[in-house]
Amino acid sequence: MRYLSVCSGIEAASVAWQPLGWEPVAFAEIDPFACAVLHHRFPHVKNLGDFTKIGAEHGPIDVLVGGTPCQDFSVAGERAGMAGDDGHLALEFVALLGRVRPSWLVWENVPGVLSSRGGRDFGAFL
Repeated sequence: MRYLSVCSGIEAASVAWQPLGWEPVAFAEIDPFACAVLHHRFPHVKNLGDFTKIGAEHGPIDVLVGGTPCQDFSVAGERAGMAGDDGHLALEFVALLGRVRPSWLVWENVPGVLSSRGGRDFGAFL
């Protein structure tokens, strides 16, 4: 299985999937510390940076995995939802899905994403 991991952080998906023989096609991370960790742990995997700029040339892939920023959906946050500073990135993730055409999608977020704006934000995501 070949996968593209976005909002990669320090790359938990690769730690979980490496024993299965799954292959990362690329990562997409912008946080400087996380980028340094990725480069150290996975020097052979390209970091594409801002996932909103990834085009169709990186697909098709087997799996698209990502955990877009959750602060705008979290019950511990301001609950700004899609209107928040980073909430719209959930929809950018859906747009990426259309560009790279994976067979499978894994999206990680917080339970609050289901109730943000009465469920309308999750409805927009779906």
